[in-house]
Amino acid sequence: MIEGPLIAEPGLRVPVWALRWKAVRSGGPGGQNVNKVASKVELRVTIACIEGLTEQAGARLRALAKTRLVGDDELVITSERTRDQGRNLEDALAKLRVLLEAAQRQPRPRRPTRPTRGSVERRLSAKQRRGDTKAGRRWSDEG
Repeated sequence: MIEGPLIAEPGLRVPVWALRWKAVRSGGPGGQNVNKVASKVELRVTIACIEGLTEQAGARLRALAKTRLVGDDELVITSERTRDQGRNLEDALAKLRVLLEAAQRQPRPRRPTRPTRGSVERRLSAKQRRGDTKAGRRWSDEG
């Protein structure tokens, strides 16, 4: 069902031999059909087998797919969106492609900013108002 390597971006590809998939029974409601048909697809790929993946992109991929990692290096992607096994396999491959493309993108560096004068003044005046409110609740001896 999988023809040719999965190409996520130019220079980034997953060979067919690195992709392993199996069909399993899907959970949830579905009547008698859910007990007979294995339409859920579980796609596994070893991260080390992905060609063209840099060390930084591999680290980003591991961070993005933290919950989908088995061990340290195997990525497991499941799909049970449809009742058709072939379409679920296509969906799992699409999820893998999106994940690989997201890992390839370098995050923009954060530029630290300072709060504006107005926001500092608003914060301090709100603190003063809150303090005055609490001071008004205090019990005094003269009262």
